[in-house]
Amino acid sequence: MPKTKMSTSEKESVHIPQTMKSAYLQRPLEVSVEEERVPNVTGKEVLVKVMAVGICGSDIHYFAHGRIGNRYVQYPHVQGHECAGVIVAIGEKVTKFKVGDRVAVEPGVACMTCEWCKEGRYNLCPDVQFLSTPPVKGAFVQYLRHREDFLFPIPDSLSYENATLAEPLSVSIHAVKRGGLTPGSTVAITGMGPVGLMTVIAAKAFGAKEIIVSDIEPLRLETAKKFGATKIVNAANEDLNTAIIELTSGLGVDMVIETSGNAKVLQSSIESAKRGGSVVIIGFPALEEVPLNITLMLQKEIDLFSVYRYTNTYPLAISLLDTIGSKIEPIITDKYPLEDIQEAMNQAHTNRSGSLKVMVYPNVLQDL
Repeated sequence: MPKTKMSTSEKESVHIPQTMKSAYLQRPLEVSVEEERVPNVTGKEVLVKVMAVGICGSDIHYFAHGRIGNRYVQYPHVQGHECAGVIVAIGEKVTKFKVGDRVAVEPGVACMTCEWCKEGRYNLCPDVQFLSTPPVKGAFVQYLRHREDFLFPIPDSLSYENATLAEPLSVSIHAVKRGGLTPGSTVAITGMGPVGLMTVIAAKAFGAKEIIVSDIEPLRLETAKKFGATKIVNAANEDLNTAIIELTSGLGVDMVIETSGNAKVLQSSIESAKRGGSVVIIGFPALEEVPLNITLMLQKEIDLFSVYRYTNTYPLAISLLDTIGSKIEPIITDKYPLEDIQEAMNQAHTNRSGSLKVMVYPNVLQDL
């Protein structure tokens, strides 16, 4: 079926139907749209009319393989967690929002009482309820119930679809903060999928002087250049480490951020980092165990950081996206209504035409 073009005109409504459409993953590679009741909200819960949802790499893992690590899909399952929308109902204890507010949804609702939450590392909360992570249902629905303290207002100048990018951008902000990126740093970012591209934006915002990126897809590399990359390396015909050596006069980069999950790229990151530098891992590898040259790490005293989601990043992510404005739009390459979720997931999975971010619209904008 042809891709659906979405109108930029929006008109918010407070009408809440009794039923809604939800997309259920029935088995690997098969998703269907079902009818179910719209959830009620109470207490500090808010009901969000979902306007846009981005398809994430983790969605593709669950879609195709039914698992990530020790987390297995319990079919049928609703996916999707990069989302934004408009509030249409609030619980009796809600104090931060009102009906009609436009919001970005932080998908992980933490308990806020455990050891990790109290330390400010709520991304590590063992009881976090993260949208689309089994068994928690996700955001491929027309109406989403969510706790108010994990919603963030978005300005009228920021579209719903661009606001969904606050989620992958949050991962990238967390990564550069974890690695301690400072102004004037040289950074290499491997893998120019959506998270890699968001990491270019984050690295630039945190003051990186040189941003070297690698991928094998020309479209992704050109988009990275538009977002602030100072050197692009097509890994299909050029060696990243050789380029880094030339650009840094043999020193290596201050920080390598690996987003692709490619085991060989992760292994070579140790070589790319300078003595005393750091390697930050975002991408999940296909194999859970990846050999690393620990001897070289010791000799170079490399700091190794892992990244799992994010904490307290949404306000900055929303502010950056609003500042960037329409310049971020090249990352959104494919648009589908919820009714075409099967085609949308297939497109994101197979990447038939060099897609970057595939966007799904549970409530098609021009129909509001």
